[in-house]
Amino acid sequence: MLLPVRLGPAGIPLSCKGRTIVEGMDDIISLGLETMEVQTVRMIAPQHFEQYWQAGVLANKTEFEMNIHGPYYSELLGNRVERGRSLTKIESTLQAAKTINARHITLHAGHYGEMGRGRAANEQLVNVFSGIVERVEEIWHDDEDIYPVFPWLKDGTPSKIGIETSGRQELWGSLEEVLEVVNHVDGTVPVLNIAHIHSRGHGSMRTSEDYGEMFDLVRETIGTKEFYCHFSGVEHRTGNAMHYTQIKKSDLNFEPLAEFIVEEGGWLDITLISDSPLLEHDAMYMLQNIEKARHKQLERKAREDRRRTLAAQTGRSAEEIKARELEIASARNQAATAEMKQKAAAQKAEAQAEAAPAEAKQGESTTTAKETKPTKAKKTEQKTDDDVFDFDEEDEDLF
Repeated sequence: MLLPVRLGPAGIPLSCKGRTIVEGMDDIISLGLETMEVQTVRMIAPQHFEQYWQAGVLANKTEFEMNIHGPYYSELLGNRVERGRSLTKIESTLQAAKTINARHITLHAGHYGEMGRGRAANEQLVNVFSGIVERVEEIWHDDEDIYPVFPWLKDGTPSKIGIETSGRQELWGSLEEVLEVVNHVDGTVPVLNIAHIHSRGHGSMRTSEDYGEMFDLVRETIGTKEFYCHFSGVEHRTGNAMHYTQIKKSDLNFEPLAEFIVEEGGWLDITLISDSPLLEHDAMYMLQNIEKARHKQLERKAREDRRRTLAAQTGRSAEEIKARELEIASARNQAATAEMKQKAAAQKAEAQAEAAPAEAKQGESTTTAKETKPTKAKKTEQKTDDDVFDFDEEDEDLF
């Protein structure tokens, strides 16, 4: 069974000796990962488009999933000038997305600003993102003469605009707000940044059930089985993400998500991007956890199959056999615990036995030293007997 998840880092791998996107793709593929998200968080220089096109050609040939991230700082809820400034930066990201053959373009909305939370903010963003989707369509189909250079434009579908959940209370982008806008704009998808959702919910993503509720909410709201997600460790306070951390140093554990993907996520189609400071290392860590969860599932199913076979052979129920197995396992654990306690007690007694002679010998040495050492009183008596008129020049003057 193939797992319904593609993993990769947010940017060129840290271990990559070269710093071009194509070299990063080669390293990602060699690690057994299947995707990446190119970071265009600032304005894109014209000289970058050559390596973007090379990456797009390679992605098209290998079916490697390319994605791209737009500017971190946006003011799509600001005034006309602020929105225009943000859309200018986003335009270069849209052009790069076409060149690199990106499946998703991740964008931020920015601060609530004077508009605040509520319906008015959501309606303005519906209009803004509708315009961005239209612009993507225009860029994708504006010139058929370039199809030989960009063959993915002819038969492929335009990049989807991903609207990312935010991790701070003053930024637009709660999960509910993102779903509300995506539900009204065709061509957009929610970008589920798990670290942001966890932080904004005061540490809400802790169990596989929490992930089940989140994915069910998305599916019921917008009717999709395709998900684009970011994952990282995170430090958070009072409902706000402070900064990303490696996964192992965060209270946001990946194991519950891995368990959900394996046990309940057969209907999902997930792209999972590592935002961790360790990038590809934590992407590999996530892949290993998914594989571990898969092995646990296979072992559990093998035990269940064996119980059913034994039940048919012995005439007992599978539940009875399971209960008997648990009793045997409990007895073995108790025996192992008792054996460990006995060994610990024996080692302690042996250590005490070895220490006793040494302590006795040390005590004898101390006693002998005390007996042979003359006391101050005896010295004084000897001195007095020798010469009653002897005195020390440093003694105090009696007068």
